Amino acid sequence: MPRTTVTAMPSLRRRLAQLGENIHLARLRRRLSASQVAERAGITRTTLRSIEHGDGSVSLGAYANVLFCLGLDQDLDPIARDDELGRKLQDANLTVKRRASRRSHVNRGAEDGSIL
Repeated sequence: MPRTTVTAMPSLRRRLAQLGENIHLARLRRRLSASQVAERAGITRTTLRSIEHGDGSVSLGAYANVLFCLGLDQDLDPIARDDELGRKLQDANLTVKRRASRRSHVNRGAEDGSIL
């Protein structure tokens, strides 16, 4: 089965390119070679090069492995943590169930003789 490619929107491509540049600079600051990081992450040097260029076709798992090798895996924690838009959408669709007043329950019970 042939692989399908999805074309990313320009703003997303810019963000991936910036992420790749940040990963590249982090690797250089740690004075690690591409071979070292690729081996530790369990990927090929070609895949690492794709990550450092912000290639959107590389799996998120490969990006996460590289971040882990660089000690930056905690940077993944804030992703989608505070879903403000999702919460607003959820709140807009919530239905509020009306609860019967306490008095109406007592009155109904008194009519059938179950509550004195």
